[in-house]
This record gives sequence, C-alpha cells and structure tokens, in this order.
Amino acid sequence: MKRHTFLYLLSAMFCILTSSSKAQDAYIFTSFHEPSTDGMRYLYSYDGLHWDSIPGVWMRPEIGNDHAYIDAFTNEAAMPQFAPDERVLRDPSIVQGPDGTFHLVWTTQWLGSKGFGYAHSKDLIHWSKQVEIPVMQNHATNNVWAPELFYDDELKLFFIIWSSMIDPSEKTDADKLGTNSCHRMWYCTTADFKRFSEAKPYYDPGFNSIDGYLLKRAPKDYVLVVKDNRKPGFSNLFCVFSDSPHGPFHTADHAAAGVTPATTFGRTYSEGPCAVKLGDEWIIYYDQYRPQEFGAVATKDFKTFRSMDKKISVPKDHKHGTIVKVTKEILDNLLEASKTR
Repeated sequence: MKRHTFLYLLSAMFCILTSSSKAQDAYIFTSFHEPSTDGMRYLYSYDGLHWDSIPGVWMRPEIGNDHAYIDAFTNEAAMPQFAPDERVLRDPSIVQGPDGTFHLVWTTQWLGSKGFGYAHSKDLIHWSKQVEIPVMQNHATNNVWAPELFYDDELKLFFIIWSSMIDPSEKTDADKLGTNSCHRMWYCTTADFKRFSEAKPYYDPGFNSIDGYLLKRAPKDYVLVVKDNRKPGFSNLFCVFSDSPHGPFHTADHAAAGVTPATTFGRTYSEGPCAVKLGDEWIIYYDQYRPQEFGAVATKDFKTFRSMDKKISVPKDHKHGTIVKVTKEILDNLLEASKTR
C-alpha cells in the first residue's frame, strides 16, 4: 500500500511539474508604430489572445538606402521616401532557430532598397549589428517589402519570403482591377544567414499580392497566407496550399491564375497576417488598417474561418509583426530590462 501511495505521489508531482513547465510558455509579438522611424517594439501574452505592450524600443533602424536611386522602370533618379535623414523599420518578422538564436528580418525602405534588414539575438534584448541582405540587386524592381521568416525543421533551412514591385507595363488584366502598383512574391533560403540562395519567384496568383506568411501543419503540409493587394476593393486575405515549402501552391478551389479564390477572409484593407497554434486551432492575426485595429480568425483547415475579433485584445497602434513562443525567463528578462528603456 505504501508503495502504491509513493508511486501515486510521484506521479502527481510529475503532473504538477509538467503543468508548471507548460505554464512557463509565453508569446512575443514583434511590432512597430507608424511612421516606423522609431524602431521595433514588442507585445507579450500568456495565452496568445490577450496582449500587452512591453515598454521601450528594442531596435532602432540604422540601415537602408539614404541616397538617390535609379528607378528600375523609368531609368530616372528618385529619392527614397524616408531619405535622407530617416530610416525605417517596418514589418519585423521573427523566428527562433534550433540553437535558440532569434533571427529577425524587416523592411528598410518604402522605395529605393533592393534588400531587407537582418539581425540576430539570444535574448531579444541585445541584438547583433544590423546588415542589409541585397536579395534583389540583380532584378528589376524598386523595393523589397515585408520579408517573412520561416524555419523548416526537416530541410534545416530558413526561408525568407518577400514581395517586390513589377514593371507597370507587365500588369495583367487582373492586376488592372486595382489602381495601385503591383507586386509579386519572391524567396530565398539560408542555413546560416551568411550564405543565401539566389532569389526566385515564389507564389504568383496572377494579380498584385504581398505579405506571404508561411506555416507548416505537418510533413508535406504547408499553408501560405496571402494578401490580395489590389485597391480599391479586394485587399483581403486568402490561403494557398502545397506539399513543399518551395511550392508550387494552389488555392482550395484550384483557382486559375488571375481568378480570385472562392474563400477569402478579413475585411477590405487587411494585411500583415501571421499565425499561432493554440490547442487544435490556428489563430491568424492581421492588421485591419482602415480603421486601425487588429482582427483575427480561428481555423483548423484554413478553408473555413471563425471570427475571433471579440476574443482578442491588441494594444492600439500595434502594426504588422509576427509571433514567437518563448520561455517565461526570456519574457521576465525583457520586462525587467524595459524598466530602464
């Protein structure tokens, strides 16, 4: 009887310790505020739904083109929109590598840059020197927008996905349904952020698209969340699927190029999607910027979506970022460091 009691107590202690360990998890949401010249900020959450701000700016923009450039499509000189006395840090995307290192990429300029910013950190407090990765230097475009990071645990590769402007003369009929400039998605890979593969086209729905966010549900089961960037109208989100992070991708209804997918979500003027898995559901967050407020949907299959707008709370002025799961120790150290920011 005593032996059974001992085993029962041992089992109970194990359950308590396991539960306590799980309770140590927290979430960090990278953020920036307009006009994006201050730098990167953080939100934090213990449940992935209710977010609070961590005071302070944790990386100020130091890189980006600050001089005249030659427009790739007109061959005329132009100035970056935030030059010469301002740099920007927009759309900070973060992922933690298998060795625990946090990697960050971001948009460095509205126009005038052919690369994205990169830095790394062990604790989210102290960051390495910022460098620019000139991924589109050999391609005709004027920008690199919203680079998004993804790590594939099977291929042991980091994927970086971004959008770049196409020549206006190459607009498709579907592109012309909007009046703004047109973009297509590109990507490259790296194992160490020192050597990068050549930039290649990624997913092209046949119309203006940006903000591709890649996630993995299971082996050979990948989802890419995409923004239809045609304006006015459209400017909402949809999902495409593939058995490889390299693509090719297809919509749930196998829509032809240039055809709007049958299923979209997010009201007009939604962008900057990112996702986090909570229980057996994925929560997709997105920036609804007219008016400025965050929205979210829950999904299990990425084909049907349930609004989570009334179940989330996101601080005012938060903009386009990504979510990473961290230990409570990482978060506690951040909160302590924020007292001196």
